[in-house]
Amino acid sequence: MATTYELIASVTLGSNASNIELTSIPATYDDLLVCLSGRSDRSGQVEDSLKWQFNSDTGSNYSYKVLYGNGSTVFSDGQSSVAYDSIWSVLAAATATANTFGNAAIYIPNYAGSTNKSSSAEGAGESNTGTGPTVCVSAAIWSSTAAITSIEFFPFHGANFVTGSSVHLYGIRSNHE
Repeated sequence: MATTYELIASVTLGSNASNIELTSIPATYDDLLVCLSGRSDRSGQVEDSLKWQFNSDTGSNYSYKVLYGNGSTVFSDGQSSVAYDSIWSVLAAATATANTFGNAAIYIPNYAGSTNKSSSAEGAGESNTGTGPTVCVSAAIWSSTAAITSIEFFPFHGANFVTGSSVHLYGIRSNHE
């Protein structure tokens, strides 16, 4: 099976912003892949977590499970019936080494289908402080049968993403032969 990735949207912040939103996502692909490089202004911390919402849905329609590790600690946790999906400790924060950014990749299969939407995410918070990096994987579900037409990202604790944070959205087509 041959697979084609096509860049749908790309945003790089020229100034701090409370969110990054991707809109007008066409329903012409099989799956979506989001690649995010981010840093938040969360004060007094090395890392921050990332949360996102589909189609501006702020209802308690999301559930997620995370597995987190930093070299000395490993744990898992989850939330159900919350207003966002999340992956933990993947954004560099205010006390991380200057100009370092964490990263996350979010895979969303069958985003335009008529069933609830699942996603998987992985990422690493890069601080260059000698105490990390933190890595995390997450599995999530959005309890909606609507096609995903927009995705909005937020720092979990900080007020803003900082200048230079970026998001790239790819549409994936699988050529079933």
